Amino acid sequence: MSIRITCINKDNGYHENPNLAITHLGWINEQTKNTGKSTRLELYNWIKNENGYAYVTDANGNKAKVITAETYNGTKYLKTEADNSTKNNLLSLPEC
Repeated sequence: MSIRITCINKDNGYHENPNLAITHLGWINEQTKNTGKSTRLELYNWIKNENGYAYVTDANGNKAKVITAETYNGTKYLKTEADNSTKNNLLSLPEC
């Protein structure tokens, strides 16, 4: 199963890594049209442990794969693979 991340929610605290501010992510399964909203950790575990596939698209329809990462002290978060875009694909999404 694959999902497209459509929006994010962030908390208001200071974060050395801005991806850590993401608390929830909204998504759609474009095949089934199911939608949902999951925590950062729920999606991290789904991608990492259940072979889930998530991506974001830009205004031109270009896809960027969402991958898992961890900080040096073990905080789990999501980011997109590097692509040709200079903007942060995940953080550029609107608020849910």
